Amino acid sequence: MPFIVDCAMEQDLLTIITDPAFDRHDTGGGEHPEVPERLRVISEQLQKSHLAGRIRTLPTRPATREQLLAFHTEGWLFRFEESVLSGRTYIDHPDNQVCYESYDIATLSAGAGLVGVDAVEQHPGSVVFCQTRPPGHHAEPNQPYGFCFFNNCVIAARYWQQQYNRRRVCVFDFDAHHGNGIQTAFEEEAETSYISIHEHPSFSYPGTGWAEDKGLGDGFGTILNLPLPPGSGAEQVLRLFPKIRAFLDTIQPDALIIGAGFDAHRQDDMSGLAFTVDLYRRLGVFVRQLSQEYTQGRVLSILEGGYFLEKLGVCVEAYLSGLLENDTAQP
Repeated sequence: MPFIVDCAMEQDLLTIITDPAFDRHDTGGGEHPEVPERLRVISEQLQKSHLAGRIRTLPTRPATREQLLAFHTEGWLFRFEESVLSGRTYIDHPDNQVCYESYDIATLSAGAGLVGVDAVEQHPGSVVFCQTRPPGHHAEPNQPYGFCFFNNCVIAARYWQQQYNRRRVCVFDFDAHHGNGIQTAFEEEAETSYISIHEHPSFSYPGTGWAEDKGLGDGFGTILNLPLPPGSGAEQVLRLFPKIRAFLDTIQPDALIIGAGFDAHRQDDMSGLAFTVDLYRRLGVFVRQLSQEYTQGRVLSILEGGYFLEKLGVCVEAYLSGLLENDTAQP
């Protein structure tokens, strides 16, 4: 899936971090929604879109054991690796399908965020998107959850802190499902923060992400959960933008990581939300504005969910188009 770029300005580039190896994470076919075709439809859509001439690709690299241990436990790394090498087809629950290569590919998925952080630091203000699988935001320190094995957003945040001393990293997650693993990582910390727009936990997996959850101890006030009732779309989401800005006024982040999930689309049966293609464009515009206002252009987007193949590619295109729109665009 190579792309060629002939444009001069780094700010005009769309950097995609991906790897053909992601196709080899085999989830068993059948009815499992997290399939290799997800990345293929995104690539095909971008190749034929108006963005094609602005795209460059970078290869990922595997996250090291030390980098994985910035969030995960040694016990989980051992259990994950042992499970795939022994030929198991899932871990803990049939949602978490694996094959012989899944451990190595999950380290590449986590590593994409590290390459992304490097790319953002080299060219602040450029648009960088990790087109990767398996996703990550449900993964807990010691177990897989909801198709996720390593928490890509958290591992990228730790790397940003350690490698570049961007201490105040904020993850903004608009996947249809709450990122329980990200909240676990950040909820007791004063420097990191988490914003999540998701379907209300009364109706949606994994049953976490209540508005009352604002963090614990030193981390109180660093979690902003914005649950939405089923059927919510643009009207409800746009009302949340002032709350997000007010939160960031207090947090004053150094860097933004976006958990870019596209399973809230109205035709994706993984949630009851009713997002549209245009709403994803408006989210892209909003994210660009936030990065300009708060983080001097330092923003990295990492793919999370999105399972309705007929619309996934155009949703991603719309979001990335919004990120690339000029400063006068309105969300």
